[in-house]
Amino acid sequence: MTAPDEVASVERGTDLRGPLSGTPPSTETAVEAADLAARAARVRIQEIAEIAELDAVYRLYDTIWRPDPTNPPVTTELLRALAKAGNYVTGAFEDTRLVGACVGFFRPPGDEAMHSHIAGVSAAAAGRSVGFALKLHQRAWAMLRGVSEIAWTFDPLVSRNAYFNLVKLAATPAEYLPNFYGGVHDGINGDDDTDRLLVRWTLGTPEVTAACAGTLRSCDADAERVGGAVIALGRSTDGLPVAGELAGETLLVAVPRDIESLRAAEPGRGREWRGALREVLTTLLADGAHIAGFDKSGWYIVKREDRG
Repeated sequence: MTAPDEVASVERGTDLRGPLSGTPPSTETAVEAADLAARAARVRIQEIAEIAELDAVYRLYDTIWRPDPTNPPVTTELLRALAKAGNYVTGAFEDTRLVGACVGFFRPPGDEAMHSHIAGVSAAAAGRSVGFALKLHQRAWAMLRGVSEIAWTFDPLVSRNAYFNLVKLAATPAEYLPNFYGGVHDGINGDDDTDRLLVRWTLGTPEVTAACAGTLRSCDADAERVGGAVIALGRSTDGLPVAGELAGETLLVAVPRDIESLRAAEPGRGREWRGALREVLTTLLADGAHIAGFDKSGWYIVKREDRG
């Protein structure tokens, strides 16, 4: 993460305020981490509620996902209702231009939790960690309101998203959800099933706090293999999934190097990967194993021992 003295602007990068009187130190730290991340990404992140800005979110998502016109990921009207009801609708702005947005809503009050429904960043702002800044803003915003956990889903075949969620944010995989959204037929998912991995982000844990400060959990598939890990799902030299062994205390599960390009060029191969990953992960998780991490080279690390 960019250090404070490397950030060009001294103005705050978010609409959050801290330190705040009576705020727990962990929340103050979250507020400051969110502000630092926003300034490092060269954006200002703030809640939005006005129709023009909400419509800009709708149009941004339309550009990113290129959805079936009859099935957009959100509508301006829905965003307006969520914002009015006090839910999380924020935008990342470069000057006055919207370059990213994140939307979430509260779960049952007794859970002290939220579900983060959708987040996206314009291609024009790629490579600046705007998505990371949005998630840190969401974390601090939630902690200021007494929320202790945020959950969301992502496509487990997308390697960069697995790394972002499990390593950069230190979220914990909780459940594999086959074809969770049904057929959405957009420019990212194509006609493939929408399998998702549900993760839970316990906001105040040492692991999450460390990740938000830039200290990442090390996940090394090669070291695990040397230590006796077995390959449950591998990759062939031509990029196809190869079934392996499901016995072992530590297992390695591969994903394709770029599922989005593969899905666009060879959708049949994309579906082959979807089926192979679904079969392996659902079998292992049903047997009591858990996903312990993700190596950036494209491997889930799955373990059978207790989580403690």
